[in-house]
Amino acid sequence: MAFPPTIRENDSGPNVSWAQYLLCRATLLQSSRAIDGRFGPQTKAAVEEFQGDEGIAVDGVVGPVTWGKLGGDRPEPPTLSEGSRGPVVEKLQTTFNGLGGDFGFNGPPLAVDGIDGPKTTAAVRAAQGHEGLTVDGIVGLQTWGIATGDAGNTLASHCGVTPPFI
Repeated sequence: MAFPPTIRENDSGPNVSWAQYLLCRATLLQSSRAIDGRFGPQTKAAVEEFQGDEGIAVDGVVGPVTWGKLGGDRPEPPTLSEGSRGPVVEKLQTTFNGLGGDFGFNGPPLAVDGIDGPKTTAAVRAAQGHEGLTVDGIVGLQTWGIATGDAGNTLASHCGVTPPFI
């Protein structure tokens, strides 16, 4: 198994964002706004809580053992933007049609055609604004990490883009 490199407080970058995303999926970071790529005190506290819950050494560092427990070797969700196509976009459209009001999207139902066009991008922007995220229409880790309010599920879990948290 290949894990990302060890990360700790004061680190930054995409590996930190991935760990934060996984911690968000584990409901230890309470908002996808915490997925900011900066390993600060809030992330360290979540890592320590996770380590304690898992019965592993509590050091606040995400090394191979912690990555393994978090599932850091799994593939990251895809990044989607206007023009993206495929079954993941279909699932996103279906999710917005079913839960859109929960995300601040109250427009007409989206065509479930697997094409991230202007209306799908508008729904993504509405969700991002509703959650206080950067409103860019791009579905990255922060957007995938938006909680849907049902038993720790996220936009990602509804769309099946990563396996459920282990």
